[in-house]
Order: sequence, then structure tokens, then C-alpha cells
Amino acid sequence: MSETTINDAEIAKFTAMAEEWWNPKGKFKPLHKFNPVRLSYIRDNLISHFARDTTVMRPLEGLKIVDIGCGGGLLCEPLTRLGATVTGVDAAERNITIAKIHAEKSGLDIDYRVTTSEALVAAGEKFDVVLNMEVVEHVDNVPLYMKSCADLVAPGGLMFTATLNRTARAYALAVVGAEYVLRWLPKGTHDWRKFLTPDEIHSLITRNGLKVIEDKGVVFHPIADEWKLSDDTGINYMVLANRPA
Repeated sequence: MSETTINDAEIAKFTAMAEEWWNPKGKFKPLHKFNPVRLSYIRDNLISHFARDTTVMRPLEGLKIVDIGCGGGLLCEPLTRLGATVTGVDAAERNITIAKIHAEKSGLDIDYRVTTSEALVAAGEKFDVVLNMEVVEHVDNVPLYMKSCADLVAPGGLMFTATLNRTARAYALAVVGAEYVLRWLPKGTHDWRKFLTPDEIHSLITRNGLKVIEDKGVVFHPIADEWKLSDDTGINYMVLANRPA
């Protein structure tokens, strides 16, 4: 039997919530609030790295992007509108079903698949951009998962990894606060023991042939009721890396 990154309990958890993906006031409300900051970060870095024209409607035209653990397609759809050729991958079949229905209603052509990162590697696929966003804390066999994501990055391409830091603050705010006090997320959404530090993510990235470009924290501003980029990586953070050409 081949190795897998699938955690059946995590798949069941997100399958149960699948109908909520596109409800901005539902169980994924925090992700809808979080989405603009991560989308702008991705867009800005793609335009800079690939020297794209910011004056055109579809500046990402011709770029091949894969979103691993795409859920209902909250990143896939806007990136497609920006011109990218997007493949959305999720191990939960119900997530992909919801994503396909919503994309069709929106008139968007997105290649959604029920599969895994390691299966894409086995098929010999490569992408200009790999999105590994809020997934690593939900998989089994993290080293295999990170290797498979890195192996999908074409020479000269980028990988974005977003996750939660394993700190006391992250436990207090992202688990106790978000799940039990504020009720932003269903109880049991996150297991603090599966969070990874930036140094751990860096090690997993560099051992697989990629170079870390930067870390960027994401913090919530309650008065503005929005997420913003920050140098504070103590709770939520993103790591940008590239594969040298």
C-alpha cells in the first residue's frame, strides 16, 4: 500500500461542513474574512515574480496554478478571474462537488479534482504556482505532504504555505478563542499539537529543493474587523518559497 497524506477524520470533518463553503455568514465566515488578505498577497507576489502587467484585467494569464486542499474554491475562483489556469484539488469529494457547482454557476472553467498532492506528483504534473494554504495542519505524514507539494513546483515557480504557529498565543487565540469563546469556528477544527513553527516549515521546504523568500504574519484587527499583513508570525503566517530556475 502506497503512503498517503489523507487523514480520514479531517476529511470527514470538512465534508460535514461542505455545504457552507460559499456562505459568508456560515461556518466558514472566518475564512471569508481571511480570504482578501491572502488573495492580495498571492496576487501581488505573482505579478512581481512573473513580471506581469498590472494594467490589464487578467494579469495572471498563462500561469498554471494548483490549489491543494482547495475546499469550495474560495481562492480558485478569483485567481481564475485574474487569468490563471487553475487546478483545484481536495481529498473530500463533497468539497469538490460544491466547488464545481459554484464555478459552473459563476461561468468559470476550473479543473477540480478529487485527488491528493502525492497523486499529482505520481502523474508527473508540474505547476508555476502551488498553493498550500491552511492544509498542512490537517494532514497525516507532514514530511510526505510537504515533499509532494514542493515536487509540483516547476523550475522558476513559487509555493505559498499558510498555517498556524505552535505557540501559546496561537493556542489561546486560534483554538480556545476562535472555537470556544468567539465561536468563529466549530469546536475541534484545529489540533494545536499539529501546528508547525516557521523554522519547521522552512526545514521541510528547503530539504525539498525550494528556497524560502520570506515569512509574513497575518493578524486580525478587531476595530477594523479585518485581517492585515504583519511581521508578527506568532499565530497565523505565510511562507513564500521558490524553486530556482
